[in-house]
Amino acid sequence: MKIQPVKGTRDFYPPEMAVRNFIIDGWKAASVRNGFAEYDGPIFEYLKMFQIKSGDEIAEQLFNFTDRGGRALAIRPEITPTLARMVNQKINSLPRPIKWFSVPRLCRAERPQKGRLREFFQWNIDIIGEGEVLADAEVIFTTVDYLREVGLTADDIVVKISSRKMLAALLRLIGIAPDQMDGLYGLLDKRARLPGETFEKMIAENVSDKAKREKILDLMGAGTIEEVGSVVELDAEVQEASDELRRLFELLDTMGVGRFCRFDIGVVRGLAYYTGMVFEIYDRGDQLRAICGGGRFDNLLRDFGGPSIPATGMGMGDCVLGILLEEKGLLKDAATTRRPDYFVAYADRAFLDKAIGITAKLRKSGLAADFSYKGGGLKKQLKEASAANTKNCIIIGQEYDNGELVVKDMTTGGQEAILEDKFWAEFQGRKG
Repeated sequence: MKIQPVKGTRDFYPPEMAVRNFIIDGWKAASVRNGFAEYDGPIFEYLKMFQIKSGDEIAEQLFNFTDRGGRALAIRPEITPTLARMVNQKINSLPRPIKWFSVPRLCRAERPQKGRLREFFQWNIDIIGEGEVLADAEVIFTTVDYLREVGLTADDIVVKISSRKMLAALLRLIGIAPDQMDGLYGLLDKRARLPGETFEKMIAENVSDKAKREKILDLMGAGTIEEVGSVVELDAEVQEASDELRRLFELLDTMGVGRFCRFDIGVVRGLAYYTGMVFEIYDRGDQLRAICGGGRFDNLLRDFGGPSIPATGMGMGDCVLGILLEEKGLLKDAATTRRPDYFVAYADRAFLDKAIGITAKLRKSGLAADFSYKGGGLKKQLKEASAANTKNCIIIGQEYDNGELVVKDMTTGGQEAILEDKFWAEFQGRKG
């Protein structure tokens, strides 16, 4: 019986692994150049830790089990709770702001569909200990910095930004009770994905007062921060939140990514733990799920038993991103990132040991080098070197009787004969 991979998981053959490395290496490079330090945690944690953040119902959405000691554990569906636990453990010794990133492998027990799998990789960046809007701007900038680096432009993607702080204050002014807020956030978060009639029916089930419903619908139709004031008379709390939003857009302009960004009050982020700025990034055609999302969660550490410390961050999965990069033709070079520096070919089987020795010496010098196990004709070996996208080929042939190697540039096709001693002397000189 041929065993298939579990539905919603992926096998990473070398070409797929090259794409995965292309994405993850880019995430790490963008994080480091923007001042973030890498961390990681265990692949499973106590189930209760995820329930603290997302409620008891989260158990149905992740892979959980009971270990031999009777402890309820879960394979991590996200890394933010782990981040909170780790920071709380050393909160008094960590310099602030804490700027950390991670690229964990995550699992969620959900129905696989386009852009959503049961196992995936996610890029997380977080800034803890800084309450100013500049931290939110830096999270968004770092995210866009990576997306620009891989070739996406403002014509390809858009950063939709809003404020949960402002939305909560506006809903309060409309007359929505605090105990209605969490359920309403989840519904408003789904609005863009629901038919109009379905959304209105669902909101009627949550808000029975027609006048309040109409105010909410008018509010969700506001296209600018200024238009919000035409729907609801602003109080000091709403004004403060809207001023923060304006400042955020000013900072993003200063950072040179303003053209990627726009206000969208429909960005709600369904999870209740968001407290301030929220954002999501989409393809301009809105054909895919969100590429990533994030925002401010100032109560997270406190919810996990730590002090009340401001925090903001972002998570980006590799699934939707991979689809978009493929559609834009930006992955065509990913599979060729492995490029050996040298391929050592030999004209006769008698030179095999010499080819092995030269290959080993090149590898010892820190270069990627390879040779053919089976040998065969030079033409066949050169074809093998070309297929591997090798930069240079060292050929051991008749010239070796005179102590010479032939070095061929696989890009230009040019080649030269050089004494082996001279090759190594010049080689060491170039390295030194």
